[in-house]
Amino acid sequence: MLHITGTARCISDLHLCPERADLAARFFNFLAATGEADVAALFILGDLFDAWIGDDDLDEPFNAKVCGELRKLADQGTPLYFLAGNRDFLIGEDFAAATGARLLPETMKVGAGGTATLLLHGDTLCTDDVDYQRFRTQVRDAAWQARFLSRPLAERRAEARSLRERSRQATRAKSMEIMDVNVASVRATLLAAGCRHMIHGHTHRPGCEHLTLDDGIAERWVLSDWDNGRGDALEIDANSIRRLDLSR
Repeated sequence: MLHITGTARCISDLHLCPERADLAARFFNFLAATGEADVAALFILGDLFDAWIGDDDLDEPFNAKVCGELRKLADQGTPLYFLAGNRDFLIGEDFAAATGARLLPETMKVGAGGTATLLLHGDTLCTDDVDYQRFRTQVRDAAWQARFLSRPLAERRAEARSLRERSRQATRAKSMEIMDVNVASVRATLLAAGCRHMIHGHTHRPGCEHLTLDDGIAERWVLSDWDNGRGDALEIDANSIRRLDLSR
């Protein structure tokens, strides 16, 4: 568990890539504003990049620029935390060293007692999407990752493009219900963590849902993606969770 004193911010699903300079500009503006604000920590809950093919791609100009802007914020004294998503699960210790970010496990509790908030990317909650969960198990396997990372960068870039296209095609063939979270999985995850507050991304369905647990009411906050004129952050402290509109 992380004990954060003050207000922390959470973001997710920016899907940064060289082709979307508008998204990068909005992100850099957000980092500058966060540095000027009284923020105790910034949590990035996965899918910061549209694809991350390995830390040996850190010197690619766009990646280097993003990492440099994150390092500026860290050097100003704002703690950075990164929790992997389904697009950037290959981010590793070299990225952490370059940005000053601390890498987190798949779930992390922030706070204490009844006000603790559980942070996660959110894809583990989509248990009705059996095909995706099977794929997730495959690519999170250490042996699979070692084989992938041993391939030349050019091959990995091509494979990442292919995977994204296959993902888009598969998404079009699935119902929205299958790709959303499973409520039973949400409840089980909250109960296992001993939390009544959850923040995640992944589904691109921003909102706040109230759930009934055995010992009371819980809240599930969902972050927006940053595409199509959308974008937000959530601010959390000991007393509340608030949404910031970052669509412009």
